[in-house]
Parts: sequence; structure tokens; C-alpha cells
Amino acid sequence: MAVTSGYRAKAKFLMVSPTKVRRVADNVRRKPYPEAIAILENLPHKGAGLLKKAIQSAAANALYQNKNLDEDMLYVRELLVDEGPRLKRLWIRARGRADMLQKRMTHITVVVDEIANTGV
Repeated sequence: MAVTSGYRAKAKFLMVSPTKVRRVADNVRRKPYPEAIAILENLPHKGAGLLKKAIQSAAANALYQNKNLDEDMLYVRELLVDEGPRLKRLWIRARGRADMLQKRMTHITVVVDEIANTGV
């Protein structure tokens, strides 16, 4: 899925499983920026802090590129949580056996955009 236009930020190679981050991302997708940040601040998950940082970065990019924007007029347009590479480690087990321990990484892509004024 291609990322559409807007103000974006990417957070790559984060040491957390993508499935755990997707659970949190579903709560803030397509929400207004202040509401999304308030939701993420009150969630206890590790992924919530990582998502909050990525969304704040995208909002900072939007406010830097367009000085006339207001924070309250932004919303989370797209929020992609993709799988990154895996670190594969040997996990020693009983009786001379071994298992493969896979440490998963996540790439987060956030696009924020301005809420269109429909009351004109």
C-alpha cells in the first residue's frame, strides 16, 4: 500500500513486535491529533510510546512546513505498522538441543494531514 501525500514521519528498526504495535495503532488511526496523543499517553503498552513519538514527529513536520497550520486542525491520516528485519539468536535448550529465538523489529510510517473545512 502506497503512502499518500501529507506530512509524514518514519520510525524504523524499533525493537518491538509489529503485532503488538498494531493493536495500539488501531486505537488512534483516523483520529484528530490531540485526541490520538491523549489516547497514547494513557495506554501502558511499549508501542504506545513509540507511536506517540512518531505521530508527534509527523505533526512537527507539518507545522514546520506550513506555518499557518494549527495543531488542532491535524488528524492521523495514515498509520502503517510494517515488519522490519528479524534478529535471529540461538536459544540453548535441554539435552543438547537448540531453538531459534527471533527478535522482531517494526517500521512505523505516520501521515498527518489537515482536516478539510466543510462548512464553507
